Amino acid sequence: MGSLNLKWASGCLALWKVDSSKATLRGSYGNDQFKRKEKGGARCKGGQRSVIVATGPAIDHAPAISQEPLTKDHLIHYMASGCKPKQNWRIGTEHEKFGFERKTLRSINYEQLSALLNGIAERFDWEKIMEGENIIGLKNDKQNISLERGGQLELSGAPLKTLHQTCDEINSHLYQAKTVADEMGIDFMGLGYQPKWRLEEIVRVPKERYNILQNQLCKFGSPGVEILIMTCSVQVNLDFSSEADMIKKMRAGIALQPLAAALFANSPFKEGVPSSYLTTRGHIGEFDKHRTGILPFVFYDNFGFEQYVDYALDVPMVFVYRENKYIDCRDMSFRDFIAGKLPAIPGEVPTLADWENHLTTIFPEVRLKRYMEMRGADNGPPDMICAVPAFWVGLLYDEVSLQNAVDMIADWTPEDIQNLRDMAPITGLRTQVRGRLLRHIAEDVLKWAKEGLDRRCLSESVFLDPLKEVVETGLTQADKLLDLYNNKWENNIDHVFRECCY
Repeated sequence: MGSLNLKWASGCLALWKVDSSKATLRGSYGNDQFKRKEKGGARCKGGQRSVIVATGPAIDHAPAISQEPLTKDHLIHYMASGCKPKQNWRIGTEHEKFGFERKTLRSINYEQLSALLNGIAERFDWEKIMEGENIIGLKNDKQNISLERGGQLELSGAPLKTLHQTCDEINSHLYQAKTVADEMGIDFMGLGYQPKWRLEEIVRVPKERYNILQNQLCKFGSPGVEILIMTCSVQVNLDFSSEADMIKKMRAGIALQPLAAALFANSPFKEGVPSSYLTTRGHIGEFDKHRTGILPFVFYDNFGFEQYVDYALDVPMVFVYRENKYIDCRDMSFRDFIAGKLPAIPGEVPTLADWENHLTTIFPEVRLKRYMEMRGADNGPPDMICAVPAFWVGLLYDEVSLQNAVDMIADWTPEDIQNLRDMAPITGLRTQVRGRLLRHIAEDVLKWAKEGLDRRCLSESVFLDPLKEVVETGLTQADKLLDLYNNKWENNIDHVFRECCY
């Protein structure tokens, strides 16, 4: 399915480089007036690779220095500075994946991850990102590879113009990671939730940011920590042209995020047995009423940049970053920070980098920055990873398709959307909303997405082929895995590691 050339080798799904597009056009999100100077990372003479010292979550940038104290108006203007003309819209795709030892099927430890990152850096010319003495990521132009708290390897792709470039980027990254991992006896698998091992058996990556964030999420019990350690998702970052365009995309994105969760459902196992959910990751994703969920206020008549800023100002803080260290600010207010009354650093006022970092600790179904992040899909096989941006680009980057979606959800209430969000992880495409099966809604939405891609005249609708099969059969990736588990695998979860590895 799709345009990837896939072939089984050594018991796993091997990737072979596909040259579907030679183009390397890249853009950057946001307005030039808010770009910050890059810190470090200059390539050394003599062929040596550079090392980037992490400066906080925005790993390749130094914190911006405020010329005057930030106000709420500054933050609103900052968010609005993301507005871009359509010709400058780009597609950014991020995906996480689990690594495991081929012989034992156990999650790989930090020492193995460190060796993996060093190997990729040396062989494929990436810059290393360090936190103290620990390697925590890699950088190559506008691409970043990072380690998540549970050892997930994440690619944060460059903002690209076409889906062909996006899929080539994904394919190239998996090829590089697989090349180095093969020699270490390591494989990667595409699932949305760790299928076998318990929470206490999973590696913890030594990143101070995650220590503080995990302590914050612990108060919500197991789901808060699981979402950080046990899950893998595919995220798509998209642009908007104006506040009105942002509002339409946010509403369509949030209302249809449960549909995306159902279409891409691929996490039906937990601790070695079926979890009773098609997407276990989707089920546990709404654990904190402050920083997760569907954001009902997005559907209010007065919604705009200001209302999102008000929301984010009231989400409790997690940390600030000063002098190469994280400072725990759990449950403190960004409003107090603006007033210089943050107890952890009294008298100091925030920078725009502090605001950016604060936004990264908020996890709604669609997250707004100077672009928007679609966050509902489980990770999966390469063709499904490519299908996630194809779905959202076809639907949201075309005016006709976007308007069709907005018209369809016009009479949906926040309660309808919340019920859909609660039920989709359990019943998938069999979920009902306002008397219609989600599968039938998916037929309409997928048609609009294809038409939107066709109007781009870039031969991109091929990337929707995997979703066409899901909608026609009503069977998600999770449904197929459960059938294998109950029949061919004879209830032995170990087979999933081969079935779902790259």
